[in-house]
Amino acid sequence: MDKLVIFSFLSLHIFVVSFGVENAATLSSFCSQTPYPDLCNSLTITTKSPQTTLDQNPFNVRDAALKFTLSHAENVHKSISTTNISSFNELAKSAWADCVELYEDTIHNLNRSINSANPSNAQTWLSAAIANHQTCQNGFLDFQLSSHLQSFPFLVANNFSKHLSNSLAINKAASKQIKGRRLLNSNGFPEWLSFADRKLLQSSNGAVKADIIVAQDGSGNYKTIGEALAAAKKRRGSSRFVIYVKKGVYKENVEVTKTMKNIKIVGDGIDATIVTGSKNVQDGSTTFRSATFAVKGSGFIAQDMTFENTAGPQKHQAVALRSGSDFSVFYRCSFKGYQDTLYVHTQRQFYRDCDIYGTQDFIFGDAAVVFQNCNIYLRKPLSYQKNTVTAQGRKDPNENTGIIIHNSRITVSSDFRSLGGSIKSYLGRPWEKYSRTVIMKSVIDSVIDPAGWLPWSGKFALSTLYYGEYMNSGPGAGTSGRVKWDGFHVINSPAEAGKFSVGNFLDGNSWIPGTGVPFSSGL
Repeated sequence: MDKLVIFSFLSLHIFVVSFGVENAATLSSFCSQTPYPDLCNSLTITTKSPQTTLDQNPFNVRDAALKFTLSHAENVHKSISTTNISSFNELAKSAWADCVELYEDTIHNLNRSINSANPSNAQTWLSAAIANHQTCQNGFLDFQLSSHLQSFPFLVANNFSKHLSNSLAINKAASKQIKGRRLLNSNGFPEWLSFADRKLLQSSNGAVKADIIVAQDGSGNYKTIGEALAAAKKRRGSSRFVIYVKKGVYKENVEVTKTMKNIKIVGDGIDATIVTGSKNVQDGSTTFRSATFAVKGSGFIAQDMTFENTAGPQKHQAVALRSGSDFSVFYRCSFKGYQDTLYVHTQRQFYRDCDIYGTQDFIFGDAAVVFQNCNIYLRKPLSYQKNTVTAQGRKDPNENTGIIIHNSRITVSSDFRSLGGSIKSYLGRPWEKYSRTVIMKSVIDSVIDPAGWLPWSGKFALSTLYYGEYMNSGPGAGTSGRVKWDGFHVINSPAEAGKFSVGNFLDGNSWIPGTGVPFSSGL
């Protein structure tokens, strides 16, 4: 018998013993709300008396389901990391390395979801786990290496992704039964943000308050951002750590790792402090690994910076910035690239007063993200390409993710305007089945085709996606010629549009005030 099957069977046995027959009805009521109820109900086979009654606290059901899913994730990670990859070429090894890192992150997200009293947090972290599973597979698909996935049959064939989806649904159902939990302190800030952090974050003077200064001319503590982050990694505690990066062009690929929390990087302004690179899939990087600047540590803030990938449209996927940082904020920043410029990979993110440049799918990923008061510029693509602003990757209907563009401007860069409309441009296309993108109270230039949105492949996702437009203006904002898909919505109700505001969609009132960045909570 395959070792994965043996492990899964043993994990299942341990899991169901903890439930017992007295709790079968309670579990069954939750299973009925999952996408795979038969798989969920199969966990109630064994008969032993439980130590606690599940219906005393709905999170007992959630946590038991998460522990079972966690055991699967740990086994998948072990199987991937111990696979003999000596026969893999360099491209396959790159995709394999992504999977190892992504499953480490999934294990982390599952662990902190277990026993979490905040269902919104758990929903975010479980949504990230689903995105990680898909991103692992996408690494092989980037290089047309689908045959290599046969080396990891559990990525495709086993029930791990189904258990993840069930856990997400169970968390959502359990949260509906929990009323009146006090999740914030008396000041309205999240508990993880200390008073000293709040006071520091409300200061906009990065140079004065900086813990480390980076300067190419030697006038700071370090000459590269990478060196500064290495020093920051050695610090004790988790208080806010500010790195001031003086003006200059920093040619380096930077990563803020998961353990580096509450980092703030401040530059001298857009197009003054620039981090630049050129990694891309054509030269052997996965989309995930191509980022010039990648951040995973929670509570990250960037201000007055430019992040760019100069690979150009002919190199296809080439990321300027990738963020999987929960509670991350980008303020007065610029993101420049072509295809796949800004990878909003996972977690809760907020962008304010930013500029984003690109061609195809240049704002993409599966985060819960709001862009507010931003400028979105379409650039000149390859002659055979169509421009698409967004490609949102929501794979499960219970994920709390989506791309929201609010009070912003969708227009063209100078190089694109010279084409005179010979290349069609669209607001987005569905990367995954439940893709969700909403554009509200924004100015849309005439560059956007009257249809508004573009299919990904045939009829894929057209009835399951959610694309919405609310009170937009400009020559490209008319909705009379928009697509007639079941999943497209012209939103007329302020209440419906309000679901996608910063206050509601990101629960932004509980954490963005602490960053000192201006924002509008409502419409």
